Amino acid sequence: MSFIAASAAWDVSAHADFASYADKFAQWCERARAGGASLAVFPEYGTMELASLLAPAVANDLHASIAALQAWLEPLRALWREQAVRHGLHILAPSFPERQNDGRYCNVARLFGPKGGEGAQHKLIMTRFEREQWHISAGSGIQVFETELGRLGIAICYDGEFPLIARAMAEAGATTLLVPSCTDTLHGYHRVAVGARARALENQFHVIQSPLVGPAPWSPAIDENHGAAAIYGPPDIGFPADGIIASGGIDQPGLVFGQIDPEKVAAVRKDGRVLNHQHWGEQGAMPLAPARIVRVA
Repeated sequence: MSFIAASAAWDVSAHADFASYADKFAQWCERARAGGASLAVFPEYGTMELASLLAPAVANDLHASIAALQAWLEPLRALWREQAVRHGLHILAPSFPERQNDGRYCNVARLFGPKGGEGAQHKLIMTRFEREQWHISAGSGIQVFETELGRLGIAICYDGEFPLIARAMAEAGATTLLVPSCTDTLHGYHRVAVGARARALENQFHVIQSPLVGPAPWSPAIDENHGAAAIYGPPDIGFPADGIIASGGIDQPGLVFGQIDPEKVAAVRKDGRVLNHQHWGEQGAMPLAPARIVRVA
């Protein structure tokens, strides 16, 4: 079935209390539904703005802040589920650095369905900041979520820059890939955006990127954020020539809406001008490694 998706360029805000955050999230969900969306996608680490509720000394401490934020995980899950049910939305909630049973922290994105269902995807490959300064650990396991909108995959930010993660999701039947992102430079934003467009090309499916935007001087984790919300498809029959279904402006907060059609994905995979999805396996028949060194003087 064809449906409308809303991708959020979520502007970071400071809050006086949890109710303020909840009200903001509810307003965004209401606008998504008013725009006809059946799916709303929110960015990586969009929950970190709750650090504004902490004492300044804690908010400015990378490790102390994520430890303190754990108290809000269950209220957040309840909020996200309630909004999904209230608005009849599938919601990819802003990701959260969750403490695991072994004491490690993993970056987790949770998908909520309009009937109250919930699934989770861990970030699998950490950026240098996450590894070296923040000490966020890699999760494990690649999920594909069966929904009324078709099969959805989630590649959190940096994961979207690695083709085999998305490929595993495509081979499991995903027709749409959700890429929540948080990047502190335009270089980082463009890396994720280029990766998103490449994944759409390689796998001949939709990719929805949702970025965090704006400054948060009270949090060293998300102090600066750049990006643009966008929805991509393969540049092939039935899709725009450049593959851009919808795109917002750089660092412009708001929702970007676009039509998602899994039937178009099936059609282009079967009979597109090119058949990237079908031909993926042919790479294995080529001598990719090791490469032969040829000297040219």
